[in-house]
Amino acid sequence: MPSRHAPRWIAPLVVALVVLTVATFAGDRWSRAQATRATDAIALATARGHAALLASELQKFRLLPLVLVEFPDVRAALSGSQPAQARLDARLEQLVARTDAANLYVIDTAGRTVASSNYRAPTSFVGQNYSFRPYFRDAMRRGASELFALGTVSGRPGFYLARRVDEGGRALGVVVVKVEFEAVEAAWARASGASFVVGPQNVVLITSRSDWRFRSIGPVAPAVAAAARRTLQFGAAAPLPAPLVISGSIAVAGGDRYRIGIVPAPIAGARLIHLTPFAPALSSARTLALLWGFGALLCAGVVGAVVVRGAERRRLQREAHARLEQQVAARTADLRDANERLRIESEERVATDRRYRAAREELAQANRLGTLGQITAGVAHEINQPVAAIRTFAENGTILLDRGAEDAARDNLGRIVALADRIGTIKAELRGFARKRTPAGGTATLGDILDGTLILIGERARGRIAVDTDPDTRAVRLVGDRVRIEQILVNLIQNALDAIGETDGRITVSAVREEARMTLTVADTGSGVDPGIRDALFTPFTSGKPAGLGLGLAIARDIAREFGGDLALLPDGPGAHFALTLAVTP
Repeated sequence: MPSRHAPRWIAPLVVALVVLTVATFAGDRWSRAQATRATDAIALATARGHAALLASELQKFRLLPLVLVEFPDVRAALSGSQPAQARLDARLEQLVARTDAANLYVIDTAGRTVASSNYRAPTSFVGQNYSFRPYFRDAMRRGASELFALGTVSGRPGFYLARRVDEGGRALGVVVVKVEFEAVEAAWARASGASFVVGPQNVVLITSRSDWRFRSIGPVAPAVAAAARRTLQFGAAAPLPAPLVISGSIAVAGGDRYRIGIVPAPIAGARLIHLTPFAPALSSARTLALLWGFGALLCAGVVGAVVVRGAERRRLQREAHARLEQQVAARTADLRDANERLRIESEERVATDRRYRAAREELAQANRLGTLGQITAGVAHEINQPVAAIRTFAENGTILLDRGAEDAARDNLGRIVALADRIGTIKAELRGFARKRTPAGGTATLGDILDGTLILIGERARGRIAVDTDPDTRAVRLVGDRVRIEQILVNLIQNALDAIGETDGRITVSAVREEARMTLTVADTGSGVDPGIRDALFTPFTSGKPAGLGLGLAIARDIAREFGGDLALLPDGPGAHFALTLAVTP
């Protein structure tokens, strides 16, 4: 601890050094974490890309054995035909040139090669015996086999795809495709770091670092090593350890640190490993942290300058404050009077605003009550229809019970219940409006709506209404509440019945669908709409009937528009033609 006689700058310097040390440690931790995340993401993405490239390369060669076993010359050559063997040699040579395969050859059941694509070369496989090779034995036993191994004749590593040739349930031999990955390894080598495929024996098979091939990156079981030497899979010697140390997700090779990305390889039991150098990402992260540190120091310097400047300003303000107190005292009385006047004006404005809000609420309430009165009159008009239907069904039910037709009477009672529910729905709509609730939506089929409408109309419309719809049209589902759509149709049909009176007039209800819209037309053969009220027909309290309230059509159009449709009077004649347009569900 500094003594009380130490310079004042000692304490700030100690604090600054501590802060700098902590910031340096935190910056290093942050840099390493950022570099680790970035390098891991790059390693995994690169590994996936390299695995996809390898899978694409292998996929085109895995089809070759399947095709070759179907060649007639293959079976003939395996049966001992010398001309067939000669033709097959030329054909295999041609296929190698076209497919970029390393070698194609055919082996008989004894393991002897009878035809090969390199039959012209000094290192020809023709006559060579490969009965000791695992891919030959596994293909003869299971039908197919794959193996990565070192070529015993060519001395070049490759991936062997073997397929058994059968005829009549008898094995004739094996077709082998050898694939080399020089192009793939060259593409991998262009990426930063190193990529390699490790087989189930922990031995490197395919690699962008040729000096790592057939090196082990983990323990190799003695039995596995012995079998590999016996079959010459990796050559005559046992695999040596690779110059690589792997610990978790970190690898060290040649003194350089790497992050590891591992994905499954398109070879049975193998995995693809990509090593991404850690140093570049760490250097970038440290540079970024250093820039942030310089920025923080700059900000701290600016803040310090602001603090010093603020202290100086506060000193000057204290001196100025002393001078201003006398002037403030002189103006206090004037300000007190001005504040009193402002308080009085503010109270007056609050009172005026209160009166304005009260008047506005009274007007809104009056408007709601007026609208509610109009809707109540309309609801009373609509309730008369189901009440009349209930009376008719009740009278008919009494007659049916007297006649012993209990089923028909029970049907009438069911219809009375449905009509009572209809009245309850209409009353619920009135309550919903008073409570400012959003009207219920929904969908209903056209057939159900028409059936419900005809039930409400009852005997009065029997034999006087023609419904022109087909089954497909009746199955169309309309947007809107069924009960409210029925209200519209009942109103239109009742008006049409009143128009034709007791004459032999007719009412036609037809439906036409146009894409997402359905148009229902209600037409009668009455005298039509009075031209004097045609323009105001949908205005509330406008009616062409002496005893009418003039609310039915206005409410009907409001309901249609609420569901996204419309109700209009068509100019067609004779009689009145109304068109109800509604949306169709998708």
